[in-house]
Amino acid sequence: MPESSPPDAPDATPAAAPAVPPPSFVKLAMRNMVRKGRQSLLHFGLTAVGLSSLLLLLAWFGRPTLPQ
Repeated sequence: MPESSPPDAPDATPAAAPAVPPPSFVKLAMRNMVRKGRQSLLHFGLTAVGLSSLLLLLAWFGRPTLPQ
C-alpha cells in the first residue's frame, strides 16, 4: 500500500495561485506606445494638429465683430 502524505504537508502543485490583477490601461497603453513607437508618434502628431486646427477654426468663426 502506498504511503499517503499527512493532511498538513505542502503539495507539489499549489491549489490556487495568488490572484494577480490585470495590468492597468495606462500600463498597457505605455507598453503599446513603446512597441509601436513611430506609429504612435505619427498618430499623436496628427491628433495634435487636428485638434489645434479645430480650435483655431472655432475661434475664427466665433470671433466678435467690433464696429469700426
